[in-house]
Amino acid sequence: MTESAAGPSGPGTVILELGPGVGALIVHTPAELDGREIEISRDDQGARRTHSQVRPRHMTTGTRYAAVYPDLSAGPYTIWADERRPAGRVVITGGRITNWSWPA
Repeated sequence: MTESAAGPSGPGTVILELGPGVGALIVHTPAELDGREIEISRDDQGARRTHSQVRPRHMTTGTRYAAVYPDLSAGPYTIWADERRPAGRVVITGGRITNWSWPA
């Protein structure tokens, strides 16, 4: 199966459903990561990973780049720099959006 690449997101085009035990993650990145797939995994679920593509997000204040992970169960997650190296860790809280910035 082939995944098609979506275009840039405009204001209000990403919908996140948040609630008890369910949160979301936004990974803010530099523009040079546009198009890259960034993987994350929940720390207590072994090697199972999910990914999201970094895309331009056009806002009234300018364009930013981010990968969005909706519908994440609450708990600790690793954000992967590549197959073996973590870029960082976050804790997702139910009912909230967690923001994390890619390291320089």
